[in-house]
Amino acid sequence: SDENEQHENDPQADASNADETVDFEPLTATYERLRHSTDSTALSEFARRPLPDRSDQGFSRATALLEAVAGNAHTPVEDRVFLAETMPFPNILVKLSTDESPDVRKAVAGNADDKNWLVGRLTKDESPEVRATALRNKRTSWKMRLEGAEDSTMDSDTLDFLGSLDEVEPDAPVVLATMVRRAVALNPNVSDRMLQQLAQDASSDVQKAAQRQLAEK
Repeated sequence: SDENEQHENDPQADASNADETVDFEPLTATYERLRHSTDSTALSEFARRPLPDRSDQGFSRATALLEAVAGNAHTPVEDRVFLAETMPFPNILVKLSTDESPDVRKAVAGNADDKNWLVGRLTKDESPEVRATALRNKRTSWKMRLEGAEDSTMDSDTLDFLGSLDEVEPDAPVVLATMVRRAVALNPNVSDRMLQQLAQDASSDVQKAAQRQLAEK
């Protein structure tokens, strides 16, 4: 009928009817329809919809479809940020980690459920805010923290954080934590306050680096 043809050609029906077709539409078809939908209102509603219980057979389908919603640029930015902040699922976080919006990538960078390789990748993001947020994530490896401390474009607030990490994480690996503090001391953007703190460091290597920097100021 004409009504059916109109419905089939209406992109606004794509997302809003995705759940109604659950009984007879294959997952891949619904995924593609959500991925290409231009209906921001329906995409937003889908992004905010509570997930089924994990024991529910619809749970895996819902998380798979959320990946399509997360990867659709027509999903409002605030909803993509919401997903990036709250979702623990790797498929969704990986999709959002390459989002065109730095606000979305920053939200992924701060997510405590990130895999360490994913947050590590975000420590190399083009956005300084995303890089700084990723370096503060507890999932970030010490190797990535060391590279962050050596980065001459790193901001002083993040360097302050990296320079004090052994206080925040008492189980920090001694050698790597010392290397991070020394790199902070040698970074041109380190604050005077942090330099003075590092000049009293328990490690003589860190002390010398900080004292040398202070002498050159």
